[in-house]
Amino acid sequence: MLADVRAAEATLSLDQLSIAERVEVGVVPCELGQSVSVSADTSSPGYFDVQVKKFRFRMVPVVSSTGAIRLEDVAAGAVWLQLANKSMLMSQKLGTRLADACVTPAQAMFAAAMEKSPLPGLLDSTLVADLPDSPQAAITSAPTVQ
Repeated sequence: MLADVRAAEATLSLDQLSIAERVEVGVVPCELGQSVSVSADTSSPGYFDVQVKKFRFRMVPVVSSTGAIRLEDVAAGAVWLQLANKSMLMSQKLGTRLADACVTPAQAMFAAAMEKSPLPGLLDSTLVADLPDSPQAAITSAPTVQ
């Protein structure tokens, strides 16, 4: 039966296959002593088997405008979200996170780099106007008339 289901799976788009190349596979440790297993299906390019505890999902990449790597099992309502510094497994049907703060070695390195050299926030003082060669700097540094 599983072979029949996999035979009926759709061929993925080039965008989906491109996303699939960036999915980190393996057993990923998470908070609360959990771990998520992410494995690529070598017989169906772009498809992934994701497992945590008693839950098993058959996932495919979904194009996202945010740049995050997103895998979904539409039938089960599950989403694996892989960010630069952590991943999480969510159940849309249950309305909860099944696993959170899952971190691969590459994500741990990125998170450490973020802590060491955080990017400026939107409201931080390092703005374009603060750069010495920007046209905005000339305007903001001009004396004001009172």
